[in-house]
Amino acid sequence: MVATGINALDPTELARLSSMALRARVIVEGAFAGLHHNPSLGSATEFAEHKEYAPGDEIRRIDWKVVGRQDRYYVKRFEDETEMRTFLVLDGSASMGYGRRGVSKLMYAGFLTAALAYLLARQGDPAGLLIYDQTMRRYLPPSGRGGHIRELLGTLDTLEAGGTTNVASALERVADLAQRKSVIVVFSDLLDVEAGNNKADTAKGPTAEALTQLSARGHDVVVFHILDPDEIDLPFDEVTQFMGVEPGDDRNIVVDAADLKASFRNESAAFQSRWRQTCLQAGIEYRLVTTQDAPGAVLRSFIAARSKTKL
Repeated sequence: MVATGINALDPTELARLSSMALRARVIVEGAFAGLHHNPSLGSATEFAEHKEYAPGDEIRRIDWKVVGRQDRYYVKRFEDETEMRTFLVLDGSASMGYGRRGVSKLMYAGFLTAALAYLLARQGDPAGLLIYDQTMRRYLPPSGRGGHIRELLGTLDTLEAGGTTNVASALERVADLAQRKSVIVVFSDLLDVEAGNNKADTAKGPTAEALTQLSARGHDVVVFHILDPDEIDLPFDEVTQFMGVEPGDDRNIVVDAADLKASFRNESAAFQSRWRQTCLQAGIEYRLVTTQDAPGAVLRSFIAARSKTKL
């Protein structure tokens, strides 16, 4: 028997399940257990026509302006807008492999990616997957064909961290692939992509520019900034050796971690703030999550917020 309460969706417990397909189903069903309506990313609708009110129609759909003119009750009828495609963009670089306790950032990002893909498939909306490091490692275009979701979840089952990060290149590739308005969801730690003055209020460099350009083109962009708790609040108290994890990063230093705690915490908070402010200014949804957060709770909060904005 699978526990479905939000509090039961612990990342380490999810990692013990046999496949990403099972994890995705458990996350989605657990996150929305007890709701009396189907969870949705908030698919937009547009007005189609009026029809005369009949018993059973929703009162909130009554168009009171028309009632005033016609002296009869009419309700608005809506139709779905053009099918919205979603691109799930997943950072598979070496830094995403960090996970001293529990699951790695990459595995956690895989949980969220799989859950969103599963939810979209259940809604009948096409979702694509792009996994990258320095170059695009794997791409599955958005599709509603039978078997697509199985292929996508199967791909996530084989995730391995490796290579250096080039988020900007991946986003430029998505810009080429998304020929019309799409939802673009990025999962990354964003650790190696800042450039320029670290004292600035916003993140600088190619990735910030690429994200801003995607939003300016009318795409609905979401950034899940995924960090390990160690990257938010340094947990070490003794002399510790720190080494670079990505190819070409030869940094190797030994320091007394206790002396770094305060400055590390401040710089991590500033790092998060810069990305939050960059996304805010560009009209991008920014969500900071850690690998200890329950994926079901993260998903439920995300969907609930988006549903409110689409009503």
